[in-house]
Formats: sequence, C-alpha cells, structure tokens
Amino acid sequence: MLLFLLLFPAVIIAALYARRVQTLRGTRRAVPGWRQVSMFSGLVLIVIAVGSPIGSIAGDLFSVHMVEHLMLGDIATLLIVLGLTAPLLAPVLQLPGFDRLQIFVNPIVAFVLWAANLYLWHLPLFHEAAVRDELIHVVQHAAFVFFGINIWMALLGPLPKPAWFGTAAQFAYIVAVRLTGAVLGNVLIFGEVFYSVYDPGLARRGVGAASDQAMAGGIMMLEGSVLTICLLAWLFLKTAKQTDERQELVEFARGQGVELTDSRAARAVAAGRGDELRERIVAGSLS
Repeated sequence: MLLFLLLFPAVIIAALYARRVQTLRGTRRAVPGWRQVSMFSGLVLIVIAVGSPIGSIAGDLFSVHMVEHLMLGDIATLLIVLGLTAPLLAPVLQLPGFDRLQIFVNPIVAFVLWAANLYLWHLPLFHEAAVRDELIHVVQHAAFVFFGINIWMALLGPLPKPAWFGTAAQFAYIVAVRLTGAVLGNVLIFGEVFYSVYDPGLARRGVGAASDQAMAGGIMMLEGSVLTICLLAWLFLKTAKQTDERQELVEFARGQGVELTDSRAARAVAAGRGDELRERIVAGSLS
C-alpha cells in the first residue's frame, strides 16, 4: 500500500511533466535536458527509497529509516525542484487561486514549516506511530516530500523571490537549514535512545539501539554537511555569474545609448530575465 500510494503520484507527475516538456520542445522556452534528467532522477529516487530493500529494512533499523527519509525529503525533492522552470509551471500558476498559495514558498514561511515538520516527525509519539501504522507512514513520507520541495522551491525554484532575498539572505537560509538539521543530528547522536519501536528489528539484526540511533544522527550530519557545501558552492557560482551578467547588461545598454541602473539590471538578472531586458533595450522599449 505504501509503495502504491507513493508510486502512483510519481508516475502521474512524470507523465504530466513529459507531456509539458514535449509541448515546449522546439520553442525558446524548451526545458533543458539536464533539468529533465534532474526531475526524473528525483522521481526515481522516491520510488527506490520506498520500493527497494531500503524501505523494508527501514522498519527494523532507525539508521536505515533515516537514509530513506533523507533520500525522500532532501535529495529527491532537491532534484525535482531543479527540474522545474517557469514556462513548465505556467499552466499550474494560472489555476484559480493558485497565486494565494505562493505564500508557502516565501523563504521564512517555507523554512518554519519545514523545520516544524522535521522535528514533529522525530518526536517519539509521531515517529513510532508512523513506524507502526502504514497509513500514518504514508502521511509522514508525503509530508517530507511536500515540505522538502517547498523549502527548495523557496531557494532554487523558478517562482519570483522577495526583493529582500538576495545573496546574503540566501546564505543565511542555507546556514539556517543546516543548523536546524545539525541540532537534531547531535541530539540523536548524544541523547538517550528515543524509540523503542525498533527493538524487535534491532534484536533480529543484532544491532544495539544506542549505536543505531547514533548512526542515524551521524548519517544526518554527514548528508547535511555535503548538501550544505554543494549549496554554498552553487550560491557562490550563481552570484559570480549574475554579477558578470549585470555588468554586461549595463555596458550593453550604455552602448545603445540607453540608461540602465545597476539595481534594475540586478533585478532582471536575479529573475532570470536578462535576455528579455536585452531584447527590450535593442527594441528601444525600455521604460
């Protein structure tokens, strides 16, 4: 049941995504190949997390359960968000009332919801309920996927970002996500054993409860560190690229006899509309 409830949406999303990609193919809004690979890799990773031996062993060992959750809530969701573009999402964005839902991808809202969801499901009451009850387990996994996509959409997604969410704010966002996970990881490593639900599985596999929980915390810390390094590298490269593109736009406008401020060029570049602004400069329609 768990596999079906997560596999079915993945198949539907993959089909809708492929259809939209086909519609945009051959146009200037075509979805780059690397984004398509990223999207389908994320969906496949979700299926692997719940449909492979990882999913079955996760009921016995907390450390393996942690691997499953990190695959679902961190890595797969990141790949899915990287597979999205604004033109690809256009039909969804035009749905009635959808604009009101964009509050969820406000960086502050997205972070608070993600952090609350992460800690909620690691409280013994809720975590053990998810291990024991398959339906609650489905809800847990769906929550990790939803809020995982949401937190990466706020940082990496194609939707417009708040004006204040510049490089410094994005750096703080990445660090805040890292520290939130690190606190939980340290609690799992150095705290008492929180979950008795794994005792039968631990006994079958000859693993100690304290060692299993410490390993889960260590895996969480390691994955979070690698992910943070990758995100900070991305932020550095993106900032350098945007700085160069902004300067090129200002110089290009000056060469066309058009006055373009650094702030306006920066906003266009940050929104991914540098080429559009360049075309408007050439057409003389900049106002």
